[in-house]
Formats: sequence, structure tokens, C-alpha cells
Amino acid sequence: MRLAQIIDDKGKRALVVTARGETRLVKGIRTTYALAMEALELGEPIRKRIAARGIGAPVDLKAALKEGRVLPPIDHADPAHLLVTGTGLTHLGSAEGRDKMHKDLSDASKLTDSMKMFKMGLEGGKPAKGQVGVQPEWFYKGDGSTITPPGHPLLSPSFALDGGEEPEIAGLYVVGKDGTPARVGFALGNEFSDHVTERQNYLFLAHSKLRVSSIGPEALVGDLPLDIKGTSRIRRGREVIWEKPFISGEQNMSHTIANLEAHHFKYELFRRPGDVHVHYFGTATLSFSDGISTQPGDVFEIEAEPFGLPLANKLKVVKTKIPRVKVL
Repeated sequence: MRLAQIIDDKGKRALVVTARGETRLVKGIRTTYALAMEALELGEPIRKRIAARGIGAPVDLKAALKEGRVLPPIDHADPAHLLVTGTGLTHLGSAEGRDKMHKDLSDASKLTDSMKMFKMGLEGGKPAKGQVGVQPEWFYKGDGSTITPPGHPLLSPSFALDGGEEPEIAGLYVVGKDGTPARVGFALGNEFSDHVTERQNYLFLAHSKLRVSSIGPEALVGDLPLDIKGTSRIRRGREVIWEKPFISGEQNMSHTIANLEAHHFKYELFRRPGDVHVHYFGTATLSFSDGISTQPGDVFEIEAEPFGLPLANKLKVVKTKIPRVKVL
């Protein structure tokens, strides 16, 4: 089962569900957030709430996507109450690209911090059920205002040194009235980052991650498949300039999803009632690692069969003024 949020042909928000090959409206409710909070309050699975509300008229989701009417699969009425975060060095092979960026050339035998953290994940990222393992690398990307809808441009600031794709799976969460976090589902994501800035010095990672990103078009409800195989590509005009498979799912990761969730939500700050969280789980595939330098107008495409429609966004650079701070 997959959920998507759209603007209908009357200009109003609508929630749609895809199941058994059909996409239809969910009756009586217009947002993923409202449905998830209702399910959490009643202590029922999302599937049961959809069945209780009933489904309505069929929807052409492909047409809505083409017309720019598909919204991110989850959002919040107040963008400040949606937090976008992520974890890195979580996928088998993901340290290779990072290590190329941070290699200590003065001592080839010395492990970089990236490789040390990746090794820690291999050794302790998959604890026994009910236990908490080693903590992963963690980063902050922004609030809900940084989430770009599917099909819309990814806006890169003019001070950025790079704008590169990161094909990932994102976890979508709401926090209940009692502070209990609940997973709504998973979505394809482009955890867009500035890899050139990061390459200058690993301590610039925080700067490199403060960028927009995109999720969707659909949210997969239920458990994440253990083995996900997808494709990431970049189109420049009519030409595909780069294409590569990407993998995800716990079979291809050095951490369990539960371990990554535990280390995110262990902080009381992230258990604020009513908040939404979009959390990226990392990737092992980057065009940057293959020497690709992106250009404005390039289109990033990410697809994987369990998630339905592909996620596509065009790169756009926007002139950014760096403000002077007033003294009061």
C-alpha cells in the first residue's frame, strides 16, 4: 500500500491510496498527517483507518505528477514543526566514496574518521532485537520549508560549490500527543548535498547538508523490504549523462532501521508532540564519486519498484544574498 498527497482538479488537497494496482481517493481526510495522527490516537494501523474511512473515486496519479499537482507524501501545516535529518555511512560500500573525499594522503595506512565510523557500524550497527547498537553519523538538513515537491526544481544557493544527488530511502514519522514517535512509512528521497564543500574538509559536512531535498511521490506503508534495488540517473537535455543502480534495505546496510531510529528519537527534542520527521537513511551511490559535475538544468531521476512512481527534480541555481547582521 502506498499513500500520496495531491492537489485535485478543484484546487483542493486530497489524500490518495494505491493498493492492488488501483489509485483512489481516501474519503473524509485530506492529509497523511491527519490520517497518521488519527491512527496513532486510536491505536490502529493506517491500513485499518483507510478501510474504516473508505475509498472513493479513482485518481490518475501519473497525470497529477506530470501536471505538478503531487505534494510531498507527508508535510505539516507549520513547516517549523517538520524536521529533516539523516544518517550517513550506513550502507555497505558507502564508505568508499566518502573515503575518496577524506583520504589522509600523508599516511596511507591510517584509517580516516569516515572509515572508522563505517567500521563501527559494521561491528555494532545491527544489535539483537530490543537492544541498541552503536550510534551512526547524524546530520540536520532543515525544516519543512526545505522539502521540495516531486517534479519541482531543487534550488541550490549561488554560494554552493556543488549540487549533487543522493538517492536514498527516507523514513516518515509523526510524534503522538504523549511524545511517542510513530513511523508512517518510507519514501524515495533525493538527499541533495554540496559534495565539493564537504570534500574541502570533513568538518564542513554540516554546511554541505543545509540544502533542500525531495521525497516521494509516494509513501510505502509497512515494513521496508530487506533488499531494495533501484536506479539513479542524471539527464542533461535529451542525454543520460550518468546512470547507476543503487541499493538499500537492511540486507545492504551496516545498521538496522530500528537502530537508526533509536539513536534519532533518543533525544527528547525529537519527541515533541505533533511534530513530523523526515529522516534519510543514507546511500552508497553518488554521481560525484564518479567524477560527475552537475549543471543547472540537469534532471535527477530516482526509481525503485516498491515505491511506485519515480522521483524527478531539476537542478536550479538561485542567486543568494548573504545578509549583514544588524547591531541593535
